[in-house]
Amino acid sequence: MSRTSIVAETKAPKDRSPGPRPRSGDRRTKHRKVPFVTRLRRDYPLLIMILPAVIVMITFVYLPLLGNVIAFMDYVPFVPFLENEFTGLQNFERLFGDENFWLALGNTLMFTALNLVFYFPVPIALAIFVHSMLHPWIRSFLQSVLYLPHFLSWVIVVGFFQQTLGSAGILNQFLAQSGMDTVNLMQNPELFKFMIVAQTVWKDAGWGTIIFLAALSAIDDSLYESAAMDGAGVWRRLWHITLPGIRPIIILMLILRLGDALSVGFEQFLLQRDSVGPRAAEVLDTYVYFNGVVAGNWSIGVAAGLFKGVIGLVLILVANKVAHLLGEDGIYRNTAK
Repeated sequence: MSRTSIVAETKAPKDRSPGPRPRSGDRRTKHRKVPFVTRLRRDYPLLIMILPAVIVMITFVYLPLLGNVIAFMDYVPFVPFLENEFTGLQNFERLFGDENFWLALGNTLMFTALNLVFYFPVPIALAIFVHSMLHPWIRSFLQSVLYLPHFLSWVIVVGFFQQTLGSAGILNQFLAQSGMDTVNLMQNPELFKFMIVAQTVWKDAGWGTIIFLAALSAIDDSLYESAAMDGAGVWRRLWHITLPGIRPIIILMLILRLGDALSVGFEQFLLQRDSVGPRAAEVLDTYVYFNGVVAGNWSIGVAAGLFKGVIGLVLILVANKVAHLLGEDGIYRNTAK
């Protein structure tokens, strides 16, 4: 072999082709954990920014949860807290043995079911209708009109319905002037449930369109254009593009609504309770108010509130699990393996 070839082989570049990568569990590839002090110095601007929200959350959400211990005591507010007698589950036995509690629970579930059937689809339909408007100024005008009732208090909303559909309202005045029999829709216990749904739709349906409009704006317009070129009509585009595009948001809002199923409102029912009677308008929120605050049975009121919270938590967990079984993310998804 010549000396030139030996030198060439010596100076030949080494093969730099990548070999087999080390396994993820190899100690050499493990990332070094950043010390807590280093992370604190790095992220302190973000921590300072969220500090007020954390303080508010702890003060007004988590600390009041400690008061649920009253549900297991014979609580009297004029006695030092630690001197109140611990009664165990006696307050829950009294609660479940009260007929008015079961009446309030039945009415609450009835109003929740009616809202799910008649109210929940309305914001979806309104959002699809507003999103279909071609002119931006028409869309902005409709959004402003739909959002406005949400900022009115229930006193104003109930007063508006009373002046329109009450015994001396516009409808009865028109019927009387026309020689027809008058109807008092606002004081009819049989129609009260439908009046509640109508008031809820009138007040909050427009506000509920916000999140659905945001979901609709995330759908790619090219999907609609391609479907139209293939001959798909309006209803087919709605069924195969629009509704699948907002399905995760619909399921998310449905889960949140189920978690709040036992909270159908307080002011709305309190303002109309005397006109239709407690049997038609008693819900869990008014039950807690009249039996806990007005009657002074604080432990019973807290027990009813704790019952509401536990049932709401169970409904959220169950609904979220069903969403996972249907292939949706729901509120959260456990990614740990």
